[in-house]
Amino acid sequence: MNNKLQQCMILIDQANNADPNKTMVGDELISNEVLYSQRMLLTLNAFDLTASDPLILACYAQHVCRWVLARRDFPAGLEGYLTWRKELAKSHAKILGDIMVQGGYSDDIVSRAQHIIQKRKLKSDADSQTLEDVSCLVFLNYYFETFATKHSEQRVVDIVQKTWAKMSEKGHQAALELTLLPHLQALVSKALS
Repeated sequence: MNNKLQQCMILIDQANNADPNKTMVGDELISNEVLYSQRMLLTLNAFDLTASDPLILACYAQHVCRWVLARRDFPAGLEGYLTWRKELAKSHAKILGDIMVQGGYSDDIVSRAQHIIQKRKLKSDADSQTLEDVSCLVFLNYYFETFATKHSEQRVVDIVQKTWAKMSEKGHQAALELTLLPHLQALVSKALS
């Protein structure tokens, strides 16, 4: 890992350490978004060993300072949700760009990372698609169980179907190789049938 990349990851961690939401991992209390970044990087490394710095940083910063724009601060319903997601993407791109400039990256590399983190040209841009695949794999591997306990079976099946539709064939293969709990695997099977 080169120095610029490492420095930017440290700065992302510093920003995410302000997350008031924490999770106990072993005997350490860790900020949720720091943990999310670590899971994104681990998953990316297993999924694509050739990832560029912009892709690595877009994955690592996927939820940078996410708690600042809370869902509850936007209107209820689909339109409010979509507005929230759009504002999050812009916020993440801005924070990542500022961090990368501070880390010494050129404007074109910063711009590329901002393009990826906003998932622009999904399906036609390989890096944006990889970010989508990795974020879907992280959801299924680490957050699916908690999500499934909070929602009806039909809602969970619907979300899995929507998630699946956003993924590439390579992402599908990686998802099918995940070791899920039997009841979660059953939900995935139902969604895909």
